[in-house]
Amino acid sequence: MTLDDYFMGEAIKEAQKSLDEGGIPIGAVLVKDSEIISRGHNRLIQNDSVLLHAEMDAIENAGRLNYEDYIKCTLYTTLSPCPMCSGAVILYNIPKVVIGENTTLMGAENLLRCNDVEVVVLNDLRCRDLFLKFAANNPEVWDDELSKVGNTTEVK
Repeated sequence: MTLDDYFMGEAIKEAQKSLDEGGIPIGAVLVKDSEIISRGHNRLIQNDSVLLHAEMDAIENAGRLNYEDYIKCTLYTTLSPCPMCSGAVILYNIPKVVIGENTTLMGAENLLRCNDVEVVVLNDLRCRDLFLKFAANNPEVWDDELSKVGNTTEVK
């Protein structure tokens, strides 16, 4: 097992935690020097939040790091990050994002790349299957979330 596989497994645990709480199964971990320094999961439904995507939750849970810390971090996320989450990665100079999968939903990966963030896509079927199962079992929840951001893209 590679480190990427291990850390993605931890992000998947966060996604499962969100699902167990009645939320959207997206999870993230922030890693510095090969150690998880924070965890997060999607809390949009649980907290009636407009901001608590998994990536934002993980960055928030890390606390106020300094520049030298952020530039040593990698963000692992189960799904491709949206423009808001990608913007936070860019703002805090996180140099690398590892994405579990991007076939069900494509985020703002080009925005990351255009801002010199290394993007790695694992094509991890565990991430894909967890999200697709949620979307199939809860289409009204997912459609409602997409409608809030003016996105009518269907999950593939």
